[in-house]
Amino acid sequence: MKVALVNPPWTFHGSVYLGCREPHLPIELGYARALLERAGHEAALVDAQARGIDLIALRAEVAALRPDMTVIATAPSYLSWRSPPPELRVPMAAVAALRGHGGLLVAVGPHGSATPRAALRKLGVDVIVLGECEEILVMLAGATESRFWQIPSIAYRRNGIDHVQGGPYAACLRTLPALRWDGATIARHVHHHHRFDAVPDGPSAEMETSRGSPCRCASCARDGARDRLRKRPLATVLDELDALLAEGVRHVYFIDERFLPDRALLEELWARDVVFGVQLRIDSWSREMLDLLGRAGCVSIEASVERPSIEGMDPLTRRCSASTEELTALLVHARRSVPFVQANLSDAGSGDPAETASWRQRLLGLGVWANEPVPAFPYPGSPAYTRRWGAPDDGAWERAHAHYIAEHRTFGDLPDSRPLPLTELEHGAR
Repeated sequence: MKVALVNPPWTFHGSVYLGCREPHLPIELGYARALLERAGHEAALVDAQARGIDLIALRAEVAALRPDMTVIATAPSYLSWRSPPPELRVPMAAVAALRGHGGLLVAVGPHGSATPRAALRKLGVDVIVLGECEEILVMLAGATESRFWQIPSIAYRRNGIDHVQGGPYAACLRTLPALRWDGATIARHVHHHHRFDAVPDGPSAEMETSRGSPCRCASCARDGARDRLRKRPLATVLDELDALLAEGVRHVYFIDERFLPDRALLEELWARDVVFGVQLRIDSWSREMLDLLGRAGCVSIEASVERPSIEGMDPLTRRCSASTEELTALLVHARRSVPFVQANLSDAGSGDPAETASWRQRLLGLGVWANEPVPAFPYPGSPAYTRRWGAPDDGAWERAHAHYIAEHRTFGDLPDSRPLPLTELEHGAR
């Protein structure tokens, strides 16, 4: 079977999307390509965002491939799996452009995982994959429609009836291969995610050493998936890293939800000529391991922090607890060996705003960047959504979005305009 794997040309005007808007490696599609080829299929990855091609060019390229199945991502990359653009404007437009040219149309990403029936209806695709897609796509490529009932974690419509089979799928990280990217892909990747210490001196790349986190951040859309830590084998990670370095990569960003202390990995990084950035929970690290992190080449830390209090984190959303003083001490210690350390403040609606503002100013004075608290979007599938409205239904994204833009007048340091209503963003996309 021929399979096209599509990262569409993303646009974010009017969106509440707070993530990085630069292109990143479509890691999930890269794994899928490798697994499909291993199973004997032909697979081509078309990254319209990175290459700057529009829907017309995308349609022409996919049509030329004459695929039997086309896979479209509903979020820009795994970097935004936990906090994607709420609207489906871009993937809806991509599906409309590819209908009749791409064979079986399959959508993958967080929207279909949280609300599969709504995603089926909005996108008009043939199949939705719930959860992590890589291994499920191999099963789909080897099956006829009459056998879809045997495949877990998919939703599809047959004879006018929506079928949703199982919950979000968790891939086996131990068997996912070391990724390979061609030289042209790497050469295009000049963006160094969340790096501020120096002017980029070569290409960058994203990697992952693990997925999942046992900590329940209030706004992360991952209920039913990615709530269990899974690690890739160190040998696989190093194999992929060394291939990237051979292609000229100078900087790596590890997209793990929580980059955890791992002495063996850090010592291997220390031995290589590469710098890297991470996002982590600072209270998972000792001072000794933070020192090793800096020596290994870490140049950027994003430490996610919801509003602190002297008692520690919200016990409803975090299993771990650290006081404001303990967090401060660890952030300041990390700054001794890492050039840029950010306390990434989000506002989950708890805590004292004045106390947070005072703490932010104190961190800035100590050399730790702390942004204005960004209102946390209640993503369907997140604890914040579930506490307010229960399990997500077909109107979950519209409900969360309407609540969010009605409740907030400002959106921290990041957005550049007043967000538009979700219905307006998606109007006319199909």
